[in-house]
Amino acid sequence: MTNPNLPIGVVVNPTSGKGKGARVAGAVWQALAHVETLDLSGDSYASAQHNARDAVARGAISALIVVGGDGMVHLGVNACAHSTVPLGIVAAGTGNDSASTLGLPLEDIEHAVRLALENIETPRTVDLIRGRSRGSERDFYSLGTVSAGFDAIVNARANRMKWPKGPSRYQVAMVLELMRFRGISYTAVIDGTERKIEAMLCAVANSPAFGGGMLIAPHANITDGKLDLFIVHRIPRRTLLRIFPKVYTGGHVTHPAVEFVAADEIRLDAGDMPAYADGEFVGISPIATVIAPGALRVCAPA
Repeated sequence: MTNPNLPIGVVVNPTSGKGKGARVAGAVWQALAHVETLDLSGDSYASAQHNARDAVARGAISALIVVGGDGMVHLGVNACAHSTVPLGIVAAGTGNDSASTLGLPLEDIEHAVRLALENIETPRTVDLIRGRSRGSERDFYSLGTVSAGFDAIVNARANRMKWPKGPSRYQVAMVLELMRFRGISYTAVIDGTERKIEAMLCAVANSPAFGGGMLIAPHANITDGKLDLFIVHRIPRRTLLRIFPKVYTGGHVTHPAVEFVAADEIRLDAGDMPAYADGEFVGISPIATVIAPGALRVCAPA
């Protein structure tokens, strides 16, 4: 149980949504004016991450509220995982897949803050992905998706781009990368069984969406105690481009090149490909992932 006498930790990312986080900060603090808070924002992502982890570890806060997109949710998840401190989310980023998965409001700051406060004492328990990659100093946790491959390359390019704004930036980055992409040779170990996979994309999913609304694994559930390996087997680039729009409706799942495998543990080796979790860089392939059932408490209605 949380201690209601402790302040609520708050992390606001002023760069979320290309400045949207800064614009909503005032509304967030106003909505929290009647409760005791502790500002853990810091002057960078790294410092905010340190502040949040330290506050949770010291038992200095009753809850942690993050304001931003999926990157800030990733920060909060890694601060609160396997603790009694529940995580509240105020969506104000370019990509808000985690908030969408949890059924939280995306454009109503006051409503988002109110829901977080209302559910601190009755948080929802959800699963996480626990992962480790080459180059990571510690295990990381992910609420959404962990990947190493084409989608990770696209993610890296999208993060470098200044235009366009919003989720469409990921779509543009995908088309630009696809012009030279030939597929990836993966070595996957799924619950102890090794598979060689020639694929356009492999991703370990805990929730349905990533990349700003792409329903890569529509059936994935954050409370089913399973990982879902999403595979798009190697196909011509023109075919991938034809399938791509269907990912926003889940219509891609019937294509013969698409495969899903449910598992408890998945290891993906894609050579020296970058690895991303919830859109945040977490090291280099190979990545080892395992389901962490009930590892996070979130301030969201059931």
